[in-house]
Amino acid sequence: MLSLVPRMSEKAYQQSTLESTYVFVVPSSANKLQVKDAVEKQFNVTVQTVNIVVQKGKKARSIRLGNRRARPIIGDRKDIKKAYVRLKDGDSIKIFDEVEEKK
Repeated sequence: MLSLVPRMSEKAYQQSTLESTYVFVVPSSANKLQVKDAVEKQFNVTVQTVNIVVQKGKKARSIRLGNRRARPIIGDRKDIKKAYVRLKDGDSIKIFDEVEEKK
């Protein structure tokens, strides 16, 4: 079973309310069929479509302070694989309910 982590962002919230599309961060080895089965089993919903995107990691800069001078360090953040899951009309997942209740 895949570990599905919901993506909490303004764009993901807007897509979930308007288009019934939910965004999950999935392992890099996951494919569309595995994501569909995992969402259907975990949330008891019917999945219409699954789109997968690999978001490349950005360059990250930092400064290492040494004894005499500061040296820049350049690294990479890791790649993220996201799955955009569209549900059948009438189905929903209660991801953002806690946020809505606090308002």
